[in-house]
This record gives sequence, C-alpha cells and structure tokens, in this order.
Amino acid sequence: MIDTLKKEWFGNVRGDILAGTVVALALIPEAIAFSIIAGVDPMVGLYASFCIAVIIAFVGGRPGMISAATGAMALLMVPLVREHGLDYLLAATILTGVIQIVFGVLKIAKLMKFIPRAVMIGFVNSLAILIFMAQVPHFLGISNMTYVFVAITLAIVYIVPRFFRAIPAPLIAIVVLTAVAIFSGFELRTVGDLGTISQTLPSFLIPNVPFNLETLAIIFPYSLALAIVGLLESLLTSQIVDDMTDTGSNKNKEARGQGIANVINGFFGGMAGCAMIGQSVINVKSGGRGRLSTLTAGLLLMFLIIVLGDLVVQIPMPVLVGIMIMVSIGTFDWGSFTYLRKAPKSDAAVMVVTMGIVVATHDLSKGVIAGVILSAIFFVVKISKIKVEKKLTDDGILYSVQGQLFFASVEDFLAGIDLTVKDREIRIDFTNSHVWDDSAVGAIDKAVLKLRENGNDVTIQGLNASSRRIIDRQAVYTNETAIAATTE
Repeated sequence: MIDTLKKEWFGNVRGDILAGTVVALALIPEAIAFSIIAGVDPMVGLYASFCIAVIIAFVGGRPGMISAATGAMALLMVPLVREHGLDYLLAATILTGVIQIVFGVLKIAKLMKFIPRAVMIGFVNSLAILIFMAQVPHFLGISNMTYVFVAITLAIVYIVPRFFRAIPAPLIAIVVLTAVAIFSGFELRTVGDLGTISQTLPSFLIPNVPFNLETLAIIFPYSLALAIVGLLESLLTSQIVDDMTDTGSNKNKEARGQGIANVINGFFGGMAGCAMIGQSVINVKSGGRGRLSTLTAGLLLMFLIIVLGDLVVQIPMPVLVGIMIMVSIGTFDWGSFTYLRKAPKSDAAVMVVTMGIVVATHDLSKGVIAGVILSAIFFVVKISKIKVEKKLTDDGILYSVQGQLFFASVEDFLAGIDLTVKDREIRIDFTNSHVWDDSAVGAIDKAVLKLRENGNDVTIQGLNASSRRIIDRQAVYTNETAIAATTE
C-alpha cells in the first residue's frame, strides 16, 4: 500500500510537475470557454477546474488523468442556468456528485465491458475532431500573424522533442512565444479576450435554493444526465490513459472520486466537471504519470490566476490553439482508416455512426449509447441465424437444430420444422443449439404441441444443462416422456 502511494505520488516528480504546469496553462482558456457555453461567469469554470483537479488527485482511481470543467457537461447545463440561475446549477452539481458516488458504490464501471472496440475508436476519433473544431474560431480568419504563431507552435512541439526532452515542448512554446508576443507588440488574441479573470480564491457557500421536493424535481433530471455523461467520459478517458501508459486503474474508485470532487466543487462555486481527454493526453505526452501531475495542474491553475493573473491573460491564443491541434492529431486513431477496410462492415458502421453522432451533437453520451445499441443489434442479427436439418430415419424424422434459439431466431426455427406431418416418430435434437429465453421456450412449445395434435410421438433431446433448466421451468409440454432422459 505504502509502496503504491509512493509510486503514484513520487515515482515521477520532475515529469509530473512539468507536465502539470503545461496542463494548468492549457486549462485556463478551456475553463473560460466552457463557462461561456454554460452561461455562467468565467470564474465558475476556473473554480471548478481548480477544485476538481486538486480533489481527484487524492481520491481518483486513475493517476495522471486530468479532470476539470468540460464542454460535454457545460452543454447539459445551459437550460438549467438559463431558466433557474447559478444557485440551482451549484445545487445540481452537488447532487451530481452524490449520484456518481452511488454509481461508484454499485460498481458501475463493470458496464465498461459492454462498450465494443469499434465504439471506443469512434469515441476517441470524434473527441479528436471536436478538439480541433473547438480551436477553429480562435485562429481561422483572425490575422496572418495568428497563422504564423500556430505554425511556429506546431513546429516547436513536434521538432524540439527530437533534440531536447528535459522540458516539455508545449511549455517551451508557451513561455517563448508569450514573451515574443509581449515584447513584439503583435496584434494577437489572448486568453484575456475570452473573459474577465478575478484574482480571488473560491470560498465555501451553500447554494441559495429552497431545500424542498420542488427544487429536487428541477435539478434531478439535470444531475442524473450530468452524472451519467461525466462518468461515461471519465471511464472512457481512464481506459484511454490506461492504454497510453500500459498501466491499470481502479474504475469504480474513479467513479466515486468523481462524485466526491463534484460534491465539494459545488460547495465552492464550481460547475460540474469530469475527466478531460484533451488535457489528459497533454499530461501523458508531456511526461505526466502520477497523481502529482494532476495536483500540480490544479494548484498551479489557481496560482496563475491569483498571483500571475495579469501575465496569464497575455498568453496568445494561437499558442494554445497550436498545442490543442497537436493533441487532436495525437488523439485521432489514424489506424482507423485501415480498420474501416479490414474490420467487419458492421464494426466499421458502428465506428462511423458513433463518430457522426458525437460530432453532430457535441454530446459524447449520445454517440457512445447509439454505438453500443447498434453493436447490440448487429450482434443479435449475427447470432440469430439458426439452421434446422431434417433427416428421415427408419423410425421417423430427426430434426437437428444448429445455432442459438432466442427471440430473434424462433421464426426460422419454426419454419424448419414441418408441423403438418402426422403419425410419425419425431425427435428434435438440440445438441448443437442453446435455448436462451421465453420466446425460445414458446417456439418449442408450439412445435411440440402442434406435432402432438397430429398424432406424432415427439421427443426433445440433446439439451444442455442450462437449456434443460429453462425448459423444465417454463415449457407447457413437459412431462416424463417428453424430454429424453439424456442430454447427449
């Protein structure tokens, strides 16, 4: 236990501090932008990013992952803020955290196994596209010097690491190009153009809302949606960081940690947040691996605002845009073009649909849920193919059933059996099949009872133990002579 804590906190001190510094600088414009999206003061997003990052560093289940205010969560808050105001948003944030803690206790992370690889690829690619699209308004059509600074930033972050790795290239780009912009007097948009930054610490407060069922009815739908979207994005991002670092993480602990962070965050004037794939990728690519990187990002974010606020607002947006473009390029799974050619068409379709819905709606949950549902439909179609072979024997007819018998395949099962035959010895063999549900039992009932009506002697054989149990429990036709004593 102690060794694990030492490794998570002090196993990569220099790399974590430098990476956390880069993340803190990149967090500022995003937190401000997400606050604007939600319709609240920029400080609400900045306070949220500070609180969540610091708290999740201690209670999260994925070391090195960055959590803060996010665009996906901000979009869900818009109607609540517009109709009821900031205090209801803070109350909803606290309730969001409570719901996430409950989900974590119930081990919600086990549902991650139901997200197919095609959905994961679509999720990652759509996030990369959204990250890039979010940068377009900050550099397209602004000025020629903006393009120059974006290009120089990209050159620094890609070329410098080939020769020098002691300091993360994004940090070098931010410091050097900010200095150039300040001393040259170039006309560039800066962080300060996004919104006003107040150089004050967050303070504890209780949302000024009535504590009654009416308030609960207002905030619960929003809190539930925020909790689900936040956990979905956090757990998927956690899996991505796992893959990038070749390490594991405690997903249920992460779910509980996200909840604890949002509860405390709501009492300090912050909007609900979750894991950020863009900032997490920046952290990992800059050398961040442990909890210290997340803590550094949160603490330094507040330090920059409180102590160096006048300097921070002068950071050129083109530099941060260049870094985020690098993140989007690094996040996108370029092997997915090969995947589209080589993967089964159903998996390729799932990936494309997931990407399309996320990009079109800017809602990660809708894309992922649609992808999972589509994958389930394709899977059902794939395994619903059932074959019934008919063989005439000396004593009657033998039907051999091959495939999975459930609601989607019962029609083909019944079509393979001649229900009009009379006065014969009929055996239906399930050795190469499995009976899954009530629909399957109903189909077998229908076949057996109809054949018996026509004077046939019907025997069911070859049932495995699981199929036999469901038949014994639910079938109408069963009696001592109806099912063969063996399951051969």
